Amino acid sequence: MVDTDTSPAFFEFFAGGGMARAGLSPEWQCWFANDFDHKKGSIYRQNWGDKELLTADIRGLSLANLPPIRPDLVWASFPCQDLSLAGAGAGLRGDRSGTFWPFWRLVEALVQDGRAPDIVTLENVCGTLTSHEGKDFTAIVSAFAQLGYRVGALVVDAQLFVPQSRPRLFFVGVRRDHDGLATEQASDLWHPTALRRAFDRLGPTLQQSWIWWDLPAPNRRNQRLIDIVEPSPADVDWHSPGETGRLLSMMSDLHRAKIQRAVENGSKIVGGLYRRTRRDENDNPIQRAEVRFDDVAGCLRTPAGGSSRQTLIVVDDGQIRSRLVSGRETARLMGLPDSFELPNRYNETYHLTGDGVAVPVVRH
Repeated sequence: MVDTDTSPAFFEFFAGGGMARAGLSPEWQCWFANDFDHKKGSIYRQNWGDKELLTADIRGLSLANLPPIRPDLVWASFPCQDLSLAGAGAGLRGDRSGTFWPFWRLVEALVQDGRAPDIVTLENVCGTLTSHEGKDFTAIVSAFAQLGYRVGALVVDAQLFVPQSRPRLFFVGVRRDHDGLATEQASDLWHPTALRRAFDRLGPTLQQSWIWWDLPAPNRRNQRLIDIVEPSPADVDWHSPGETGRLLSMMSDLHRAKIQRAVENGSKIVGGLYRRTRRDENDNPIQRAEVRFDDVAGCLRTPAGGSSRQTLIVVDDGQIRSRLVSGRETARLMGLPDSFELPNRYNETYHLTGDGVAVPVVRH
C-alpha cells in the first residue's frame, strides 16, 4: 500500500467538474476521481489536470481501479434525479440514483481490503428523506452501519454561504472511534423536522449507530444576489422590451405589485423570475411569472431535475430589464471562483453547475 504525504487523501465519486474538490482543496489531496460524463470530465481535466480522473461508468469499476492507498475520506454526490421530488420517484431502485449501490460496493471492497476510509460523505437532495416512505433513507443508514460506521445526516442550505437557496442532505459516516463534532440531540440549524422524522423511522437498532452532527454556525453571508451579476455577459443577451413586457404580463397582481415597489424604490434591485404553472379562478392550469426580491436566487437545477433555466430581472432608475442567468453567474452562485474554467456552451455550463455541490458548503 502506497504511503500518502501529510495531506489527508480523498477519493471523489460522481465528481462532475470537481466542485467537491474545489471545496476540499488545498488542505486535502485528491488521489482518485470518477464520473461517467465525458463533457464534465473534459472540464474536470481543464481545471484539475489529467492525473486523477477516470471517466467511466461506476458500475464497471472494481477495487483494481482505485489507487493502492487508504483514503481518509470518500466523497460521493451521487445522482439525485430518482430521489428528487420533481423526479419519477424510482428512488434507489432507479437507473440513476441507483448507482449508489455500485459505489457502495467499492466502499465495501475498501473495508474488506483493510483500507476503510475514516470518513464517507454522501450528498443528495432532501427528497431522500421521504423517498419510498423513508425506506431509501433507512437503506443508506443501514449500509453505513453494516460496514461498521456510525453515521449522521445534516441538511445544509447553500444560502448560508452564497445567494442561492439550495438545501441539500449530507450523510457523514465515521469509523466508530472517530465521533468528534457530535452532540446529544438534534439542532435547529442542521436538523429540520423532516430529518428528525426520518431518524424516528429508523428503529432502535439503527438509531444506536446514529450521530447528531453539530457543526459550528457559519459567519453571516455578506454576498448579495446583485454582487454576482455580470453587467455584459457573453453567453446570454438581454431580453427586448417586448420580451420583458410579456413576462410582466404573466404576473398576478401580487407580483406586479412587487415590481412596482422595486421601481418606486429608485435604487438598483436584482431579483429572480420564475415561470410556474398555477390554477386560475376556474381551476384551469395557467402559466405565471413570479418574482422574488429577497436577495437570493432559486435553486439551480438542470432540465433533468425538473426545472427551467432561471431569469434575472433588474430594476434600475425606473427601467425594468430581464435575461437568463449567465453561465458565469451560475458558477458564482455555486461558490466557484471566476478562475474556474467553464464549458464553451451555455447549456453545458448550466448542466455542470446545476448538478454540482456548492463549494463553500463542502469547505465548511
